[in-house]
Amino acid sequence: MARAERKPLSGEIAIVTGASAGIGAATAHELARRGAHVVLVARGADRLVARAEAIVAAGGHALAIPGDVADPPRVAEVVRQVMDRFGRVDILVNNVGGGAFAPLTLAPEAISRMIDANLLGGILLTRAVLPGMIERRQGAIIAVGAVSGAVALDPLYSATKFGLRGFTLSVRRQVAGTGVTVSVVSPGFIRTEPMSRRRLFVPGAEVVARRIADLVRRPRREVYVPRFYRAAVWVEQTAPWVWDLVARTGVMGQAPHPGRVEE
Repeated sequence: MARAERKPLSGEIAIVTGASAGIGAATAHELARRGAHVVLVARGADRLVARAEAIVAAGGHALAIPGDVADPPRVAEVVRQVMDRFGRVDILVNNVGGGAFAPLTLAPEAISRMIDANLLGGILLTRAVLPGMIERRQGAIIAVGAVSGAVALDPLYSATKFGLRGFTLSVRRQVAGTGVTVSVVSPGFIRTEPMSRRRLFVPGAEVVARRIADLVRRPRREVYVPRFYRAAVWVEQTAPWVWDLVARTGVMGQAPHPGRVEE
């Protein structure tokens, strides 16, 4: 009898946040396709369960745990459930994020929630799983940021994504040599549900999902998806006056925005 093919991530335990749609859902499917046992986390229970069931129906391993990463007690409970069930976390994908194009006039409570979801949730989840990874000298933490986390044109959204990017890259430096890898994936325009009515040629969420899954075994500091967005970041770093001019002309309301539109 032929030996069953061992998949690249066979037996790995992965948590993916924001997994009910878009990049998170695509990432959960991709990790499961590569053999990981995937824990899907998001607020919308019905859609989340449907995503997990679809993965199982395709032959993968998935568990849905509804949870709001903007709620610190719920973050702790999610991690507790995963540890009780599997005993460890090998892969963490901090994907939750929304609010691109949100106006600065947003209500204070909405701003607080956006910060909690986009930034605080990732910090708390990383804090919860990192000690175990370091103890086992194995693990991968991947944050899904945005080009807007390197090019400042969207005040509220950029604030959260600059923060997540800075946090993640700082953790990367602190855990160097421990066996734990830390990476940032920064998408530009990606075809997710908020983009469904925009007439732009943009890649699908599965493109980002494949890059995320690749980073588990072949980690890098930061990747941009699609790669041409590196040019936008290079301009910000070397000739920021160009983006200053773009912002002053007000064309960003009509032109492609250099940041992720998320589920």
